[in-house]
Amino acid sequence: MMTYAATASRPPCSSQTQVPIARIVRGTALNSSSCRNSITSCRRRSNGFCVIKAMKSSSPPRLTLSSSWDFPSATTSAPRLPRFEELDTTNMLLRQRIIFLGSQVDDMTADLIISQLLFLDAEDPKKDIKLFINSPGGSVTAGMGIYDAMKLCKADVSTVCLGLAASMGAFLLAAGSKGKRFCMPNARVMIHQPLGTAGGKATEMGIRIREMVYHKIKLNKIFSRITGKPLEQIEEDTDRDNFMNPWEAKDYGLIDFVIDDGKPGLVAPVGDFTPPPRTRVWDQWKVEGSKKSRKNLPSEQRFSDNGREAEKEKEAPAAT
Repeated sequence: MMTYAATASRPPCSSQTQVPIARIVRGTALNSSSCRNSITSCRRRSNGFCVIKAMKSSSPPRLTLSSSWDFPSATTSAPRLPRFEELDTTNMLLRQRIIFLGSQVDDMTADLIISQLLFLDAEDPKKDIKLFINSPGGSVTAGMGIYDAMKLCKADVSTVCLGLAASMGAFLLAAGSKGKRFCMPNARVMIHQPLGTAGGKATEMGIRIREMVYHKIKLNKIFSRITGKPLEQIEEDTDRDNFMNPWEAKDYGLIDFVIDDGKPGLVAPVGDFTPPPRTRVWDQWKVEGSKKSRKNLPSEQRFSDNGREAEKEKEAPAAT
């Protein structure tokens, strides 16, 4: 906030307190009409009796959209700003064949990941797809949709656990291609049986319970096939929440490697400085921009120069 202190050598303006500029303009800060007259006179005179000094507060003024227009236009060319597609981290990771699951597994998340898996597999079925997982789990049916899409891909799907892979997150972590399932040293893995509630009539509750039992048996069979452990042990280990560190998850057969040897390059993305693919919309924007550039429209600097010339003509006396 900008504050102004009004000082004067004459008695009518003897106040030394700091007064906001809005109050001075409105005339509410000073009680007598003589002070208002003196302030008006000191603005008109170059050697006036009053001196108004701008004193900045301790904190710098906060820039807003309206205050940014007060800056003069730069005469030199400004550095190029990154385009929207360059700022979108999801698209940048997708260009390096990396998919990130960083939320609960629901229908919307599953649709997005399935579409990305199918797109990357159709683009190049010979290159691996990396699925980074940091998820507390979620819907069993949505997770099974992602699992089926992973098995549908011709390309190998490498899974990497960051933070937490619990419930369906752990299931998808273990569902990656054999020999390409990784886990960071500070991550946690948790497996358990499906959770759910049943209510309503007895027949409706029976239908819900049979569906939950079906998913439990289905998941246990897949876990048994992935880890190579007997079905009875899987049922016992998933009866309650079973948390594991990366090395325990490796011994259990859920992952293949723990990245603890200082070599994150095994799964880390590599810098890609190639421009994004040119789509049909991008080409259309380029054509429209070239049409506008050929019109030779006046720039903002030219408008300001014309305004200054008009002001000078008004101030100059008319020729006789």
